[in-house]
Amino acid sequence: MKFTAYLFFVMAFFSSCTTLDVYERTTFFNNHQWKSQQPVQAVFEISDTTTLYNLYFVLRHEDAYKYNNIWVDISMQSPDTTISVKRNFVLGDNEKWLGSSMSDIIEHRIKFSTAPAKLKKGKYIFTLHQIMREDPLHSILNAGIRVERTK
Repeated sequence: MKFTAYLFFVMAFFSSCTTLDVYERTTFFNNHQWKSQQPVQAVFEISDTTTLYNLYFVLRHEDAYKYNNIWVDISMQSPDTTISVKRNFVLGDNEKWLGSSMSDIIEHRIKFSTAPAKLKKGKYIFTLHQIMREDPLHSILNAGIRVERTK
């Protein structure tokens, strides 16, 4: 079962869907450790400006991850501006993880905001850094960005 879950995540790491509906890019961390100086970067192009998009932070970690949250510094370079925000993503409570699980691997897709975003035409570059007090952050498999067209 562990091998099947591992194979699924390796395949997800090496592929990304670049259709008009979904884009996802994640970075795999060697030894399941995310170092603060190790950026995660996702670059994608928006051509359809008539629709709205949901933006997600994607994280996969082992059940052994010892925190209920993760602090992330998110930088977004859009066609006309650059913004940077620090976000605390809640991953669980003291009883259970809030993400979906497969064996001992938990996956989270957490929206950046409650409302879909209207994105301008052009290139977008997202850069993520973990900013937790523990460095490196253990039991993290991968992290990234997901952009979904609203339906």
